[in-house]
Amino acid sequence: MEMSELRALLTPEGLGLLDELGPIESTAEVARAVSRLRAAGHSPELVSAVVGQAHLRFRATTKFGAFAGRMLFTRAGLEQATRLAVAARHAQRIRSSGITRVSDLGCGIGGDALAFAGAGLDVLAVDADEVTSVIAAYNLAPFGDTAVVRHSTAENALDAPGEEHGAVWMDPARRTAGHSETRRVSSDDYSPSLDWAFDVAARMPTGIKLGPAHDRDALPSDGEAQWVSADGSVVELVVWSGALAREGVRRAALVIRGERSHELTAGADAEDAPVRELGAFLHEPDGAVIRARLIGDVARSLDAGMLDEHIAYLTSDAALTSPFVQSFRVRETMPATPKAINAVLKANGIGRLEIKKRGVDVDPAAFRKKLALRGDAEATLILVRVGDQRRAILADRVPAPA
Repeated sequence: MEMSELRALLTPEGLGLLDELGPIESTAEVARAVSRLRAAGHSPELVSAVVGQAHLRFRATTKFGAFAGRMLFTRAGLEQATRLAVAARHAQRIRSSGITRVSDLGCGIGGDALAFAGAGLDVLAVDADEVTSVIAAYNLAPFGDTAVVRHSTAENALDAPGEEHGAVWMDPARRTAGHSETRRVSSDDYSPSLDWAFDVAARMPTGIKLGPAHDRDALPSDGEAQWVSADGSVVELVVWSGALAREGVRRAALVIRGERSHELTAGADAEDAPVRELGAFLHEPDGAVIRARLIGDVARSLDAGMLDEHIAYLTSDAALTSPFVQSFRVRETMPATPKAINAVLKANGIGRLEIKKRGVDVDPAAFRKKLALRGDAEATLILVRVGDQRRAILADRVPAPA
């Protein structure tokens, strides 16, 4: 968003028009709204700003729920913003440590700062981009003097004389777009740089949010690394230091499903469980557990073994479930060929099929076209490499524990 668009938006006319529009879902609705507002005589800057915000408000409901209806966004800020349910847990950790003030250095649109202020913390929110800092100020305005927003770099804000910071929260932004989560990036690819951020973490209580696929070898050895998944997707890695890091915890997997959360912690990577033959159940560890390398601890809790030493699937005979895995009851196995699979699907009357894969070079969408799905039954097909063989496992999902 350009500053001229933001100025047009932050007027009684602009905000009133935005409220009248309500959330806009599709690109077709966007085009219609632009045409209608331009025909009504509104300026190009105002129309662009209002319609863009209405569309972003719709997209933001997945992260901010009903709060999105009174917030403003930038595209990049919304993409990087923490989900409110996750941010609330960040705030809870800071509050429970006894710290009452937090500096959000690189606050973006203010997603985490909202949770901090909502938890009763005093917040200094800082962003180097002027438009983004103005939007953060708007989003945090309901908290009054509890949440102060400044247009500044993280480095300058931290070094400002007379400022009390308490704890520091950072969500470093990528300097360039298009990075893959699986691509290794250097410290200088971030703003502020990770070298600077980790130096701050060594001196004061700090939380640093990173992509979940961040290079583990580049993490500080004396901090707590917590991988977080929300409703089945791994959304972040947070490095905690000082009073915000729990004693004896170096690896953690926080699994959030709806309003419930479960956490697995350890002092180091867990040793993998031994490999065993496929049993009555197959278990798929949550992505946060895999990233934290705590699969072995989950396996032992289920009396399970690894299906293959290089594949993140567990197997057991006991009908045990865990919040850290999705469990499947095995029906039968077969070679991972369309002919063999189709014979089993036909015999079981399978018309609806979920396809999962791990360790095999298969496009599930393309593979589905080779299958004959007829009948009223449903199942899950798991394509997996076991040793030097490609196997297909027909299974049924086991409901997750409450």
